[in-house]
Amino acid sequence: MKKTAKLSIASVVLASLVTIVSACSGQQNAASPETQASNSQTATSATEAPRVLKDAMGNEVTVPAQPQRVIASYLEDHLVALGVKPVAQWSVGNSQVQGYLQKELGGIPAIPYDLPPEVVMSHSPDLIILDSASLVQGDKYSQYSKIAPTYTIGKEKNSDWRKELLTVGEVLNKGEEAKKVLADYETFAAESKQKLQKAIGEKSAAALWMTGKNVYVARQDLSSGDVLYKDLGFKVPAIVQEISKSGDANWNSISMEKLAELDAEYLFIVNSNPTAVEQLQKDPVWTNIPAVKNGNAYTFAKDSSWLYTGVIANRQMIENVISNVIK
Repeated sequence: MKKTAKLSIASVVLASLVTIVSACSGQQNAASPETQASNSQTATSATEAPRVLKDAMGNEVTVPAQPQRVIASYLEDHLVALGVKPVAQWSVGNSQVQGYLQKELGGIPAIPYDLPPEVVMSHSPDLIILDSASLVQGDKYSQYSKIAPTYTIGKEKNSDWRKELLTVGEVLNKGEEAKKVLADYETFAAESKQKLQKAIGEKSAAALWMTGKNVYVARQDLSSGDVLYKDLGFKVPAIVQEISKSGDANWNSISMEKLAELDAEYLFIVNSNPTAVEQLQKDPVWTNIPAVKNGNAYTFAKDSSWLYTGVIANRQMIENVISNVIK
């Protein structure tokens, strides 16, 4: 709702220290059992040693080698993709969590999106990962860092989910796993794009979010827009390009006048207010959109993945597109 990540090499260097020392000794004979045991202990301790990482704010953060109680609010997609369950999960309003992740995170306590320090403390985290520097305005960073090591990702990487995933992987000491997860996704997306274009050719599309009286459109390079246009190769309607230039958010408001100009051949709609949507669907502005005219408008519930981003969210979006568009 989001630049090359640095790779952590400390573990690799330390784990290979024994090999380097042995090579430099010039001895040809096999190591004694005592030496082998010592070397094994050295390698094990290296992988368990805390690491010092510099975050986006310039803080040097001593991160546990294998954190067990992580809070990474709004980064849960990355955590789940890497096999990590947080001790608390992002929520907004009346404890509304990211519905599409609840198969993996069901039962995990909700924590308010603004992360009140006293609530954070109640979960006894051993690592806090923050998506944005805006979460640590004032003296909040100081408060969090007294609770647990606190790493801030920052705008340069959190605006690109791929770089953000790799950064989270680095912080969790799962850099290789993150690269593998990303590579698997890229393969899946490329194969899906090929299937789609073989079935329908090059068509235009847009993702809309309907909430009461307001309609929002996904920016072309973020969230659902990134999936539709970059990963799946849909053409970007002129109105989406126009709004994307002026809107900074993942989803930006679109007026009825602009909606009337939306010439998308496919629509993917997040429906957060069924009553309001029913009213809109009676409006001539809506019925004249090419996708609506041709029966190519598809609706998804508000707890679907379409409002979010990450490997899991994006995979689900692609699966939604393929299953609906390719008959």
